[in-house]
Amino acid sequence: MKIAVERQRCQGTGICVAVAPDLFAIDADGAAVSLTGDVAPEYEADAHDAVMSCPMAALRVQDGDDAA
Repeated sequence: MKIAVERQRCQGTGICVAVAPDLFAIDADGAAVSLTGDVAPEYEADAHDAVMSCPMAALRVQDGDDAA
């Protein structure tokens, strides 16, 4: 599984970082960035929680062969 960040939608609220600090950071431009390519199985629940918590719907989980 991978996480995609739609930077044009991201408002830099940092909720994803608060929910999943091992998976996200806020970059110098104030937008979320994924800290990992493939999400390790032990972090999958955190990834889903972050996606559901994003007020701008800027995050998406991609499983398997989904395109970025």
